[in-house]
Amino acid sequence: MRAIKSYSLRRSVVPAALLVLAACGGKPGGDTPARYGIGRAATSQEIAAIDIDVGPDGAGLPAGKGSVSDGATIYATKCAQCHGPKGEGMPPAYPAIVGRDSAGEKFGFAKDAKIAKTIGNYWSNATTLFDYIRRAMPHTAPGSLTNDEVYALTAHLLSANGLLPATAVLDSASLMQVKMPAAGHFVPDDRRGGGTVR
Repeated sequence: MRAIKSYSLRRSVVPAALLVLAACGGKPGGDTPARYGIGRAATSQEIAAIDIDVGPDGAGLPAGKGSVSDGATIYATKCAQCHGPKGEGMPPAYPAIVGRDSAGEKFGFAKDAKIAKTIGNYWSNATTLFDYIRRAMPHTAPGSLTNDEVYALTAHLLSANGLLPATAVLDSASLMQVKMPAAGHFVPDDRRGGGTVR
């Protein structure tokens, strides 16, 4: 009985697979074309527009500056609807981004999943915060902020987490001077690729 069902299944699947291949332009046993004739190569301007990552060492930080007070205004109009008026979050979709729970300062996240991982107690580099805001925020229009707006939002969030004074103005040089409380809890990834990757 099992052999009959298996034979019957093969009889129906094989023709269906051949139809799919024919519809896709493929030939059983044939070669896949090297090019499909769709799309185009990206221009250097298009690549530059998305090649905006910033490393932990500050490589890639753009020119610009922003103040804590300007960041608070931008936050209220572009960020608070998801992250809450004071960065308290709107769980479960939007976690808290402001707060320095003393339990988090001891980096006990593995022992207690209820400790909020905020900018003030979990992020290892201030440049990572800048990079994330620049590329991914606001959620409704990622990448739409100017460099000055990103510096201002970064300044506001660092200040809200007690890492910058309320009068601070942030630029690439001052951003590199910010020491994150959790920095010592992370191990730098020094792999180079190839045979040295462990």
